[in-house]
Amino acid sequence: MKPLKVHYFQHIAGEGFGSCYEYLKSIGAQISATEFFALPVEMALEIEALPAIEDIDLLIIMGGAMSVNDEANYPWLKIEKRWIRRYLSLGKPAIGLCLGGQLIANALGASVRLNEQQELGWTKVFRTQHGLSDYFEIPKELEIMQWHSETFEIPKGGVRLAENNVCANQMYQIGKNVLGFQFHPEITPKVLQMYIENEEHEKVFSGAYVQSLDTLKQTKKTRFQKGNELLIDAINYVLGFGQGVQKKAANA
Repeated sequence: MKPLKVHYFQHIAGEGFGSCYEYLKSIGAQISATEFFALPVEMALEIEALPAIEDIDLLIIMGGAMSVNDEANYPWLKIEKRWIRRYLSLGKPAIGLCLGGQLIANALGASVRLNEQQELGWTKVFRTQHGLSDYFEIPKELEIMQWHSETFEIPKGGVRLAENNVCANQMYQIGKNVLGFQFHPEITPKVLQMYIENEEHEKVFSGAYVQSLDTLKQTKKTRFQKGNELLIDAINYVLGFGQGVQKKAANA
């Protein structure tokens, strides 16, 4: 049986692949990456420089500090979105995390704009009527890490799976093969520390729904578990394994 070929788009140096790396390695996946952050800003990226779509079984698009609308400062964004459209047009599995969810939405014609409130820290998101068995099923409520000032509109053909009173569109699904998250189920203690260090340096976030960095530094490791498990479920779901079936996926 051919190994699962997983490719991820990375936009921030040091972010890595988050919590799902060990799981994907445990099921024998071959993992590769495109590191957009390493490209010179002025570089005119050609779409042919990105991986061949037919060589990828699962695409995971990570987060980033830039806006999907900032093509003037990050010209490779236009090529990345064009490649994503081609990939999705073939009905292939994809997961977008924060900026990644925004990129998928925007590539499919949905707008991405500033949210009324910035959202940073541990918040609760709530399952919508769609987040049940007919679609990807999420917990009725979930405490999860947020780190965003923008939000996506739900792409045409998509359904909203999660929401809260700060940001209405927290998660969406398209077909059975695409899941877009506004929050960060992949977050690990190491990645959170990187985010905190960047925020201490840049001082980007402020507002009623922004937790203090000192509070975030005290986060217990157990707090990451439910989000990490949700992401594994999401991977299995878009690959057609179903949910709650890590052993089945590993033995497939």
